[in-house]
Amino acid sequence: MESGGITRRIGRHLDTAVFTGSAVLVVPFVLLGAAAPALLKSMSGAALGYLTQSWSWLYLSSVNLFVVAALALALSPYGRIRLGRDDEKPEYSWLSWFAMLFSAGMGIGLVFWSIAEPLYHYASPPKGTGATAESARLAFQIFCHHWGIHAWGTYVAVGLPLAYFQFRKGLPGTVSNCLFPRAARNGGASRGTGKLVDMLAVWATVMGVVTSLGLGALQITSGLHLSWGLPGGTGTTAAVIGVITALYIASALSGVKRGIRMLSLLNVAFMVLLLLFFMVKGPFGFIVKTLGVALADYTTGILPLSTTFSLFGNRAWTESWTVFYWAWWIAWAPFVGAFIATISRGRTIREFVLGVMFLPALFSILFSTALGGTAVWLELEQGAGLMNAVSQSLEAALFQTLAHMPLYGVLALLANLLIASFFITSADSATLVISRFSTGGHAGGPESPEGRLLIIFWGLLLGGLAMVLIWSGGLKALQTASIIGAFPFVFVMLCLLFSLTRELIREGKPKA
Repeated sequence: MESGGITRRIGRHLDTAVFTGSAVLVVPFVLLGAAAPALLKSMSGAALGYLTQSWSWLYLSSVNLFVVAALALALSPYGRIRLGRDDEKPEYSWLSWFAMLFSAGMGIGLVFWSIAEPLYHYASPPKGTGATAESARLAFQIFCHHWGIHAWGTYVAVGLPLAYFQFRKGLPGTVSNCLFPRAARNGGASRGTGKLVDMLAVWATVMGVVTSLGLGALQITSGLHLSWGLPGGTGTTAAVIGVITALYIASALSGVKRGIRMLSLLNVAFMVLLLLFFMVKGPFGFIVKTLGVALADYTTGILPLSTTFSLFGNRAWTESWTVFYWAWWIAWAPFVGAFIATISRGRTIREFVLGVMFLPALFSILFSTALGGTAVWLELEQGAGLMNAVSQSLEAALFQTLAHMPLYGVLALLANLLIASFFITSADSATLVISRFSTGGHAGGPESPEGRLLIIFWGLLLGGLAMVLIWSGGLKALQTASIIGAFPFVFVMLCLLFSLTRELIREGKPKA
């Protein structure tokens, strides 16, 4: 392997099979989308229809299993096992850890959907009449379900095995090493099936990340158009992607402790500022009531919503919304899980699971009930016309709502900075993880020459694919990409849980 030309150019740690195989899976999408966007749209649409109609049960049941398994491990005696040596302390403070995991795990998606989704379901609920107090209540229950513990439990299903085998067992941080730990100890985990598994991890990561990159680019374009009158359309969106691509590659090259950590803390600070502004200047009483009711409805409704393949008795809605979200979280799981694992050395399994599953979910719900609750209140009480704006352009929901608040210019600037910062932190985290997967977990960071080259290569490819998907079909193409990318990785995640559980049983329960 080390005698190959590509290895000589990039570095001795490069896993040529994983790197080449992953590139072969991804590059044709870029080329086909650039040369024949209509054909790519048609092919992707056919694949989407097949997966959502024939395999929706797999997405829905698998994500439930991830949540149950994660909680069972956390609450069992195995929850006391530390991800590292028994006396090892966490590498990052709670604040830095939360900021980085939240920025990688939600980021652009939350800013995009925190207003758009509640407004959409308020106007067009899966059951009952739209634009009523009842549909508003239902909208926030739906949002909590989609952005709550199911999302973060999916990340745990990948992140926990990676952290355990990497820091507890001393294996390189790849998915294949978690599935075949015995072979990895003898230097054989990355052969055959192991290489295919790591390729699928890269494939799912790429397809999931470009979905959020595209959403962020669409929203920034909308913000620039509505706030400062710049032209909209794919040309501006492509320019936005180009600029942000350069920025997130630069951030990834600076490493976790510098660029990614600092930007993640900045993200949380921006979100808290925006949240506090809406709490102070928005309908405070309505927001607080909405938050309480949403949490109550979410808690009481989580079991019935999780045990049906047709939520609210509407199978078509379930396939286009909940199945899409579960597929999106699965597509994000390889990179978010790997990144969370990287920053979680020294924490116990219990701290990892409960911290990852509940803290970001609660913050996401609070953020949406403040912003999305204000938008719904504007519709209910003032007839602001936001539903019409959302029906024409989902990406315009945030800025259309901000236009009804005081200090619009300041808010628009803050919102654009927040979206751009989330854009950068999501993409640079993903670029770093994909680069590590490409080297068998041995390198891929900016500290090595080969890591820097891989970061640049994968960073450019992510930006290019985001441009292609916007060009070939906009938001629908992005959603399609995430579902297609997630499908094969579902089976890998189920195997990861089995492998982790088996290894924990072999290690034995820690002494009290």
